[in-house]
Formats: sequence, C-alpha cells, structure tokens
Amino acid sequence: MTSFYDARGNIYGVVSPQALRAAGLALPASAVDCAASPQHWSEAAIARCCHWPEGQRPANSKPHRSDGLLIGPFQTSAPFDVLIVNTDGSLAERSGNGLTIFSQALTEQGIMPEQGAVLRVHHAKGEALETSVKPAEVEGVRGFWLDLGQPKFGPEAVGAQAVESVQFNNRDVSHVQPLAQLDPDWSHSQFVRIGNPHCVTLLSDPAMLPSNEQMGESPLNERLTAIAYAMPTGAGHPCPAGVNLQWAALASPQQILARVFERGEGPTASSGTSASGVACAAWRVGWVEAGEVRVVMPGGTAPVLLEVSEGELLRVKLFGTARLMD
Repeated sequence: MTSFYDARGNIYGVVSPQALRAAGLALPASAVDCAASPQHWSEAAIARCCHWPEGQRPANSKPHRSDGLLIGPFQTSAPFDVLIVNTDGSLAERSGNGLTIFSQALTEQGIMPEQGAVLRVHHAKGEALETSVKPAEVEGVRGFWLDLGQPKFGPEAVGAQAVESVQFNNRDVSHVQPLAQLDPDWSHSQFVRIGNPHCVTLLSDPAMLPSNEQMGESPLNERLTAIAYAMPTGAGHPCPAGVNLQWAALASPQQILARVFERGEGPTASSGTSASGVACAAWRVGWVEAGEVRVVMPGGTAPVLLEVSEGELLRVKLFGTARLMD
C-alpha cells in the first residue's frame, strides 16, 4: 500500500488517499477537507503506514521507518494536491525532499507532464502552498528543480517573539536566547521563511556543528524539541507555530556545511527546504553570491540556485532526485 522513497537520506512513504480509505481510514474526500481535520485521521495514517512491522525495527533506528508520509495525488492531472504528514501527525507546509519524492512517484505513475507541474500542499495553517516542479538533469543525474519562490527574512517572517537584534559579519541577525543558552556559539541566527519557517544559526567554524547523534540524545534532544516544536509538544518559543532549526558553517566559496533539526521530526539526514533556507541565510550575511550554492548535509549535497537582481533575492530553486527503495 505504501511505497518508500529516499531523497538525500530523507525517507518518505507515499500512499494514495484511495488506498488509505480502502484500509479503513476515515479520510475526507478532498485534500482541503483533510487539512481542516487532521486530528481525525493523521495519527492513524502514520501508524498504518510508517510504524515498523512487529519485530522488524532495526537497532538504533528512529521509531518510524520514514521521516513522514505523503498522501496523494487526489487527482490524475495537474495541478496535483498532496498532504505532507510529519510522524507526530502534524501537517507540513512544504518539504523539498518530500516534494522531490512525490514528483518521482508521479513520474513512475506516468502522470507527471514532461514540462512539469504545480504541486499544491494543503495544511492546517492557511491556504495551500504551491510549488512549481520541472524535470531536469544536473551533472548527469535526472531529478527535478523545485521553484520555492521568494524568501522572506527576519523574526517577523516566521512569527518569532522576544528575540534581540545582533551583528554577524556586519549584518543584522537575531539572538535566540534558548539556543544561546544551550551553546554560546549558537548566538547568531538568521530567520528565513520559504513557505515554511527556518532558523539558521551561523557558526564561524565547521567544528562547531552539532552531530545528528548529539541532537538525538537526551537532554539536548528534549531542549531542541522545546525550541523547534509548537505547543503542546514544544514550548513554542521563539516561534509559537514552531520553527525548523539549522546550523551552518562556510566550507569554501559557494559551499555550506549544515545540520538540521526539523519541527515535527527532530534531527534529520537532510532537508530540502532547510538547505534552501541555509543558502538564503548565507547570502543574506554575505557568505555566498548569487548563482548555485551547494549545501552539504549528512544525507547528501543539495544544489540551490539563488536568483538575485539589484541586491534583492528574488527566487530560490532547489534541485533534488529520489529513488524507490526496495
């Protein structure tokens, strides 16, 4: 019923709404109605599709066999509606790796147009968020360019509260007290919204980057969860709706090293929108220039294209590829 795909170490299950209904889930008919009532079906869908089968969970693995669930399409022609369900049952506004995986699934189903299509992510935080997807080949690898639109910067872009303005590389950034309390090196952060909210903490040395293993252990995991997750799981501070956390360090011209702690998921091998947020933050503080930026995460490297005109970042695009897992 559920097919699993890997995109840069980020794994999502893909399932059709018809298959979930056939399995007995009370899934509403439209993606709009589903997004309006996730409390009635989302946790059951995660349990049905993403829990490890009895006795098959590998040692030291996450509680779930994937980083989330993609439900769709709800129609057989573009634009395509999709739901992105985190393993805690919440709905995400956007996922770069998730939409790359969904595009690959549509291609294998034979319904992705050659010229690409618009994907509409329905969620509980407002209107559906559209992403234009176009099949492409980069360095001999076939995948998809995702047009993520124009990013927004600063605390107001993500609804952050009670943060102070500080300087980094002679640019204004934010001081997020809960992060600085965990590590004094985590005192300079750039907020970015690319459909979903990001808090990119800027580090002067790659050696300062936290590892996924560290972020997965107590008590650091609990304290990062309190920062990243909305209430009631987290504290909703500095962002009441939660925020994705990243740490970034300049490795070489146009290349950034990054780590990711996702709202709703925790530490992840990679994240497409997080990579895009990191690239945007790096441009904002003068680390990189317009053009292609490569963001290196434990799960792989994400090419991000920044389109700039007259000193303004107008558009960010993400390239991704996905494979069906055995």
